[in-house]
Amino acid sequence: MKFRKVMTAAASLVLGAFVLSGCDDSKTANTATPATTNGELAGNITVWHSFTQGPRLEVIQAAANDFMQQHPQVKIKIETFSWNDFYTKWTTGLASGNVPDMSTALPNQVVEMINVGALQPINDVIDTLGLEKFSAAAINEGTVDNQNYSLPLYSHAQVMWIRKDLLAQNNLEVPKTWDELYQTAKALTKDGVYGLSVPMGTNDFMATRFLNFYVKSGGGSLLTPDLKVDLTSPLAQDGIKYWVKMYQETSPKDSINYNVLQQATLYYQGKTAFDFNSGFQIGGVKANSPQLLEQIDAYPMPKININDPDYGIETSNIPLVVWKSSKHPEISKAFIETLYQKDRYIQFLSSVPVGMLPAVSGISDDPAYKDNPVIQQFAHAEKVIESAVRTGSAIGYEHGPSVQGGLLTNQHIIEAMFQDIVTHGTDPMAAAQKAEKQLNELFATVTAK
Repeated sequence: MKFRKVMTAAASLVLGAFVLSGCDDSKTANTATPATTNGELAGNITVWHSFTQGPRLEVIQAAANDFMQQHPQVKIKIETFSWNDFYTKWTTGLASGNVPDMSTALPNQVVEMINVGALQPINDVIDTLGLEKFSAAAINEGTVDNQNYSLPLYSHAQVMWIRKDLLAQNNLEVPKTWDELYQTAKALTKDGVYGLSVPMGTNDFMATRFLNFYVKSGGGSLLTPDLKVDLTSPLAQDGIKYWVKMYQETSPKDSINYNVLQQATLYYQGKTAFDFNSGFQIGGVKANSPQLLEQIDAYPMPKININDPDYGIETSNIPLVVWKSSKHPEISKAFIETLYQKDRYIQFLSSVPVGMLPAVSGISDDPAYKDNPVIQQFAHAEKVIESAVRTGSAIGYEHGPSVQGGLLTNQHIIEAMFQDIVTHGTDPMAAAQKAEKQLNELFATVTAK
């Protein structure tokens, strides 16, 4: 697979700085030094990750501590950033060399990293672990010209989360279409509970995600086959109008500025009847409203029409990457390999049970994984998410991995479009035309000739 060569505006500035400073690829490649002393790994590496929740952060730190104990001449410094902060951190830090040796990333970001020459291939790590153990789709998200630049650590997918008790109390069924969801959410918007919050904050990509749900459920995409933005098609326009209506009738008005955490917290606290998320919802509810844990479950995404085909919606295969500027890539690669050791890997996945599904075959059938009480309790939800993982893709990846898909989520132009419609009463078509023009011009600006 070969990506169309494009880069973000921030990354364009980064490359410009590289050219001005004379840091060409050959010089960058030669910064690596042997990471051994008398045959032993030796050197310092920095690891960035976005596992801000305590349990999985603790597992990664424990893995680093064990690695350093086994390799006394190695020091691993771990730094944690939210996903949004991470994007800003690496795009602004690349020119100055303020990037880690290895990190987590989002799939859309990996394409941008590859296109600005920020990563080094990790084919050797994948071969050591066994290429056949990983899904081809997840590997392909970080592959260019047969070079693998990312390795999936875990997978999850967006599904619909419900409140069983609220449905039962109101004699309502689990909605299967978007119209049914509207009617049900509207009926449940009462007594201090909102039917469904619709997030539109411009510091996140949640409105893009919600619009993608609707468009993908109709067999469409936010990108055309030639990778232009499509917000003005009948399907996209229906989706825009649907979410504006839902915001106006079933959502708290503050959600116009919500990011992903603010959105999820309402469901965690029992203040929304429906939400869209991965299995991370379980841990959030357990921490905030444990009395509601028996009342939540996951179901497939609604369809436009009940007899429509099943379409995959949004899958995320969260990867690990090794940065090209690393002076000790051997240490990073060796540390990555230890994260997939069965006992540690299951321990990592179990830190957010059902939230992080195995990216490696054979794990989901292992008794140590299956015997987790949360996985047993939410067997139905896990099955729904597993099915969604197999059929979905990252936002904008319907035509293959592309930087355009990343720009959809990272520039927040669609979020600004929704805010314009809601706040100023702008006609949805006019607002969509403006946003479409902005994004397509951005694509054209950053396309490398």
